[in-house]
Amino acid sequence: MTRPHGRWLPLAVLTAALAALIASVVWVSSSRPNSTWRPGPKAMMGTVSSTGPIRTLTDADRAADRFADRWNLHVGEVMQFSNGYYAELLDRNGRGATEVLINPDSRTVQLEFGPAMMWNTSYGMTPARKQTAAAAIGPDQAVRMADQWLKEHRTGLHAAEPDRFPGYYTLHTLRGDRIVGMLSVNATSGDVWYHTWHGRFLQVQEHPAST
Repeated sequence: MTRPHGRWLPLAVLTAALAALIASVVWVSSSRPNSTWRPGPKAMMGTVSSTGPIRTLTDADRAADRFADRWNLHVGEVMQFSNGYYAELLDRNGRGATEVLINPDSRTVQLEFGPAMMWNTSYGMTPARKQTAAAAIGPDQAVRMADQWLKEHRTGLHAAEPDRFPGYYTLHTLRGDRIVGMLSVNATSGDVWYHTWHGRFLQVQEHPAST
């Protein structure tokens, strides 16, 4: 994660280790009544297991739907990467709610590492006192910040239009018109967090299980 001027907050090489640590901290924190971390009103609820193998986008969509049902959400975009599947969850009005990862090996669905856990003011682990903070950064500014970060750290890439989630934006990163990956921009601070855990992009589809 970096700030727009390029200073690393942690180093990207530590992302995988930090992701595992974050997941364990969330679990411990949400089970301790006197913990320093206070989950949001719909904070992380562990993982959900798929009832069958996850080999396709449709399988991943159905698995994500089981997770979404617990919060009265539904699945939007589903993406396949070399390290697994990603899905965005939407509310009943079609607004971005949160993001999840679907692991085809363990057949589990969980909140995505990084922004979905740390920045999401409705479905993450953000302290309650921050949940009413107004977004200071609009979508156009988020694109400019993302492009500036990519210019400095991922030469040759640029940002697509942002998807808004509570407290932050997520944007596809593109080379020309082809998706490469994604990053998020904090809607209050302008911090940028590149999603390094996905691996190579393979394909994307809108809610394939409903078609």
